[in-house]
Amino acid sequence: MVLRLPRLHLLLTALWLLGATGCGEPPPPPAQTPPGKAAPAAPAPDAQEASSGTVTIGGEDEAETVQRWTPPSVQIDAADGAAARRAADEALREGRLYESAEDAIPIWLALLQQDPDDRRARQGLQRARGALLAQADALLAQPLQQRMALAEATQLALVLMTIAPDDEKVRALQQRVERAQRVVAFNRAGEDDLRAGQIGEDGDGAIVNFREALALDKDNGRARQGLAAAESGLIGRAERAARSADFAAAGRWLAEASKVHDASPTISDAFERIEAIRAATLATLRDQGLRDLVTPQGLKPAREKLEAAMRIALPGDPAVALLRERIELATHYGSFRPGQVFSDALRDGGRGPQMTVVPHGGFQMGAGPTEPGATDAERPSHYVRFERGFAMAITEVTVDDFARFVKSANARPRATRRGHSIVYDERSGNFIRRSGVDWQSDYDGGRALANQPVMHVSVRDAEAYASWLSEQTGRSYRLPSEAEFEYAMRAGNAGRYPWGDGGKPPEDSGNFTGSLDVSPSGRRWANAFIGYGDGYWGAAPVAMFKPNAWGLHDMAGNLSEWVADCWHASYRRAPADGAAWYNPGCRARVIRGGNWANSPEQTRAAWRQSQDSDTTSARIGFRLVRGI
Repeated sequence: MVLRLPRLHLLLTALWLLGATGCGEPPPPPAQTPPGKAAPAAPAPDAQEASSGTVTIGGEDEAETVQRWTPPSVQIDAADGAAARRAADEALREGRLYESAEDAIPIWLALLQQDPDDRRARQGLQRARGALLAQADALLAQPLQQRMALAEATQLALVLMTIAPDDEKVRALQQRVERAQRVVAFNRAGEDDLRAGQIGEDGDGAIVNFREALALDKDNGRARQGLAAAESGLIGRAERAARSADFAAAGRWLAEASKVHDASPTISDAFERIEAIRAATLATLRDQGLRDLVTPQGLKPAREKLEAAMRIALPGDPAVALLRERIELATHYGSFRPGQVFSDALRDGGRGPQMTVVPHGGFQMGAGPTEPGATDAERPSHYVRFERGFAMAITEVTVDDFARFVKSANARPRATRRGHSIVYDERSGNFIRRSGVDWQSDYDGGRALANQPVMHVSVRDAEAYASWLSEQTGRSYRLPSEAEFEYAMRAGNAGRYPWGDGGKPPEDSGNFTGSLDVSPSGRRWANAFIGYGDGYWGAAPVAMFKPNAWGLHDMAGNLSEWVADCWHASYRRAPADGAAWYNPGCRARVIRGGNWANSPEQTRAAWRQSQDSDTTSARIGFRLVRGI
């Protein structure tokens, strides 16, 4: 590996000097002088260099540089050998080994230059060598101020290589110093990379340098601390990315950090912290989105919060799922839920009719081309979709409901003003016009019960009730569109009848013309569902039979009901969004749903009929819908 730091070359110079320092005889001192006296100026080094040991850079040629230790010059008179030995011994005791001409090693080297067989000088050098080795060992093991310690240990190694180049311990020290120099160089390079922000995730930088150091010294604390700092730096990047909601980058940085150490507990801790940041961010987005949804124009900002949450969430995140669900509900139902039952408070202190939320969706409206009993008015069958749910009254409007309107609004419905309506005549078995009948009357003109569906009301009366209820509640009530009525009546069923394709209604499913029904005088229906009976001849009180799948009572029976549409002879060009097909000023309106006196064919889900807007009858009532 090539390091970027130029000073590394100087540090590695020591690697060459240990292999190149002399294996021959020690350099000879100058001519003899009295023991402990520095030699006079010589033609070679200057005066300062001659009086103390020096490290020089020399070379055989320009391609090689060698670092050497040159002992201080010491001149000893032949007669003063004993004094020189005493001076060397004293210097050794005082720990003065090699730095000046008065130190032990230079004196012993000078003695050996005079007499290569000087036993005491050789023994002294051996003792000095042991002391230097011990000092070098201590310096290399020093945990603090390693740079200074290594520089001193390197100097000791140079001295030892000069005095004992063939000693195995010296050679071992040489290798240790070389390795320590490389370790220090790699550590310094790694630390410089850390300061420069070059952690090494790209394969070059601090991590690589620290690993190189550990390859040379597996227990090197400085390199381990460096790797820990590199790991911490990558974790810091991951957490900063997480706090900026860039969890993709956080994951990448954390993955890089996990490569630094095997099974590092700090990575697990960091992962938990980042996931906590993710969870807190998602919780904030969820809460902000939910708050948006309760504001009038909050759907768009709530969707923006959801998009932001989905970008950072892991699959299946509950906060995202909740916000998505609430946005979906708000898109289709506002603040309601499908199937929710409620009633609005009236301004006069009462309650409006009970409503249930019809789910949004689509259906095939009308009769198919081969449906038995169908007419051209019920075709062509066409797909209608409701992008938003709506609330529909659970039952037909009752006499009691309508009475509150009449009293509060001082209303005079059509049959009241006209003085008559169409009722069933038990004596003749036919429907006839009878005087004195209005909204307070039953199917035969008698007094209606409060919980019976109101009948003998025109479509104008129904619309007047809807306007009054809207004013009372502050909500928008209206007649259902024809599409809304059929959609709610089918409640997800695509059969010929609201309950399916079977010819006989399920037991207790509604008030229809059944062969088992009997009038007060014993009459029976000539055209009825065979084998079915509901116990009523005439309209039944509301909610006496089982509701359909969406919780709505009497959609297919009891009374046929006014809807908001004008009559059109077919569904060509009919709205596909379920809106009412209405032409201002039209007189011919639509009724939907079977009634207690309809034939089975008129109980089909697609059946529809035209009625004059002024019509009042014992077979027609209504219910309302409300926007949500």
